This record gives sequence, C-alpha cells and structure tokens, in this order.
Amino acid sequence: MDMDMSYEKYTHAVKNVILTEGGNCPVTSLITMLQGKWKLQILYELCIKEPLRFSELRKLIGSITNTMLTASLRELEQDELVSRAQFNEIPPHVEYSLTEKGRELLPVFYEMTRWGLRYIP
Repeated sequence: MDMDMSYEKYTHAVKNVILTEGGNCPVTSLITMLQGKWKLQILYELCIKEPLRFSELRKLIGSITNTMLTASLRELEQDELVSRAQFNEIPPHVEYSLTEKGRELLPVFYEMTRWGLRYIP
C-alpha cells in the first residue's frame, strides 16, 4: 500500500482488499498488537505523561494486577511500541515511555477520540 495514499483512494482500495507484501491485512496486524483489556489504556497513559514508572502506571490504571501489567508491558515492548529503561541506582527503578513507533499511533488515537466524542455520550 502506498503510504501517501489519500483517504478517497484508501476507501476505494479497501473495498478491493488491501494486503501487505506478506499477504496480510495491515489492520489485523495492528489490532493484534493492541488487543487485550489493558494495552490501549497503558498507551493512553503514556501519551499523557511519560516516562512513567511501573508503580505510577499501576496507580493510574487502578484495577490491573501486577502480573497483567507486566505481561502487557512486555508485549508492547516486543511490538516496539513501548520502551523500558532500567536505572540501577538506589533504589533501583524502571521507567516506561513510548517509542517513535508508539508515538506514530497518536494520530490514530486522535481520530478515535474524535469519533468517540461524536457518538458516545
């Protein structure tokens, strides 16, 4: 798919099926990266303020368990959307922030916000 494709060309092309060079749907790949109960909220919190320590993320999200936060952060790291920086000082701590690839999702989140404000009371 042409990265500079206009929205009009996109809507025409999507009706004819858009596939990556590997034969996959690019939307499915993105949804797979973001699936799960907590990943979008983690990314949202990092959009608002970064870097964040594990404990800060835990408090902001509230009902997430330590195990689920750890697993979600690891998956986001594997997908190169979040980076982890470990500081070996006293006391040791870890900070999480968005990668450049993760920041490229901001326009997507912006459009999702616009859609939500239009249709969700």
